[in-house]
Parts: sequence; structure tokens; C-alpha cells
Amino acid sequence: MEKNQEKFKKDFLQSEQWRKFQEVVGHKTFSVVSDNFSANIIEHSLPIVGKYFYVPKGPIISCSMKHETCSKKIQELINLAKKEKAGWIRIEPENNEILNLIKKNTQNKIIKAPHDMQPKETLIIDISKSEEEILAGMKSKTRYNIKLAQKHDVSVKAISNKNSRSQKLEAKSYLEEFLRLTKVMSERQGIKTHSDEYYRKMFEIIPENIIKLYVAEYDNQIIAANIVIFYGDTAIYLHGASNDEYRNIMAPYLLQWQAIKDAKEAGCIKYDLGGVKINNKAGKSWEGVTRFKLGFSPNTVPVEFPGCYDIIVNPVKYWTYRIIQKVKSFIR
Repeated sequence: MEKNQEKFKKDFLQSEQWRKFQEVVGHKTFSVVSDNFSANIIEHSLPIVGKYFYVPKGPIISCSMKHETCSKKIQELINLAKKEKAGWIRIEPENNEILNLIKKNTQNKIIKAPHDMQPKETLIIDISKSEEEILAGMKSKTRYNIKLAQKHDVSVKAISNKNSRSQKLEAKSYLEEFLRLTKVMSERQGIKTHSDEYYRKMFEIIPENIIKLYVAEYDNQIIAANIVIFYGDTAIYLHGASNDEYRNIMAPYLLQWQAIKDAKEAGCIKYDLGGVKINNKAGKSWEGVTRFKLGFSPNTVPVEFPGCYDIIVNPVKYWTYRIIQKVKSFIR
């Protein structure tokens, strides 16, 4: 059963490691799985309307699954939500085919969520090619910036939370530098970040062979840092922070390039640079991020997902939630 379950958990957010981490940071979790169906669930709670279920990057369903079996598993998911008094189930199907499969196999109303939990567009680049070919496929400005960081003698380290006391102490000190940089970035750009304890628990709970902290050092200072996940055949750029005072040193470019090379060495064939906004209207906050990421593979078409959809379990709770959302939006 374990092997059958694992082949459907293509995304790290549907992994057991992520579910266990969510439990440690205070979320109740559930799991509905079978040979052809997988849904790891995170319970969230809101004022007034109470609980709802969130299935990040899921459920994962085999398109060869029989409709009768699919219907039973979706109903099992809905029954669990009813039992736990969750008002709705927020899903993130991989594609429209799976979304339509879910719609066909439930009597419950399914509508587009008022906002997406994860980016609808993600840039996933092919790193199965040689390093020379990957470099050649980058924008010339990106290649230049990687070389510029090297010319400035920026050093990059990949830190794991390994077993020995000295290694754990080293990892802890570098993680504190990452937390410092997230605060600097948050204050500068007005970006909301997770709490320090969230990142500390992430590094503590997720196995050291999966999570790595990349740090860029210049002039005896940590000026940029990234958290990268190695899961299956994909390395995922999860979080990053940098000090804008040193933006001309171009350390973030070198950090990504080192992670790409390490991912290749680890046997990964894909590198997920995370969210971009090309096909949707992008605010100014997305312009720089998208430009930076596309520089590593400008000819790669971002993967576009349907976004979040809500399976309504308790109509009264759900529509109360939607009214509250509209009022908040109007006030803003």
C-alpha cells in the first residue's frame, strides 16, 4: 500500500512529511487514501464560521480510477468534513481534468474559492540537461549576474540539520541568520512572513535529507538565504530572503544556481522555482519576482493550475464566510 500511495503524492505539500510538520505547528490533520486516491488534509479555523478543510495540491486522483470508486472516496472526504464540523473543503486539483472528475462524482456544490492558497502559475524548469545547456538556456543577464556574484567572491553553503551536536549548532546559527533576513525583507517590502517558530519547526521536523538551507556569505556577512526542498525527482525553492543593501552583489542568482547544481547531483530532473504571474494580472510585487525567476529559463512555459475550489459541506457556514470576505474586501 505504501508504494501505491507514494506514487500519487507528486507534490511535497501532499507528502507525509509536510502533514507531520503541519501537526507540529498546531494544525489538526487527516488523511483519506487508497490505491488511486490521496488527500492529506489540514484543518483551519476562522472566526464566526469555524473550521474548514484544506487539501494542498490535491486530492491526487488517478484518471484511470473508476467513477464509482472515485465517488466513494470523495464522499468519504465529505463525510469526514461533516463529522469534524468543517463548513467546506478547499481543494487544489492538479488540472482541469481532475477538477471535472471531482465535480462529476459528488452531489455537493463546488465553486471557485474567493482566493487561491498557492500560486496558480509555477515555473518548473528541466534540469536533466547538462550544466552547460542549462546555463545556455538562461537569459544573458542571469548568466552575467551569476558570474558577477562569483567575481565578488560570494560563497554559498548548503546547511542540513544533521545529527551531531556541532552540526545542529551550525544549522541553528545559520537559520537565525535566515530569520533575520526575513525580517529585513518583510519590513522593506511589506511582505507577510511566517513566524520564527514556524521556520524553526520546519527545519527541526522535516528530515535533513529533504530540507536544506542555502546561505550566501559576502564580506563575513550572510546577505541572502533560501530554503530548498528535495522531494522525489524535484527540488523546490520554498522560501527566500535577502538584504537589499547588497542587491548589487547578485547573491540570490548564485544561490539558485548552486541549488540547481546540487539538485542535479541528487538525481532530480526538475527544479521548481515557485510562483510567477504571467497569464494573470500581476501587481508590482510580482513583476520583479517573475522577471528574476524567468531569467533562469525564459523559454519554459509556466505550469498553470485551476486554482482553489471549495466543496460546500455546510451552506450556512460557507455563505456566511463568503459574505464576510466581501465585506472585508469592500473595507480594504
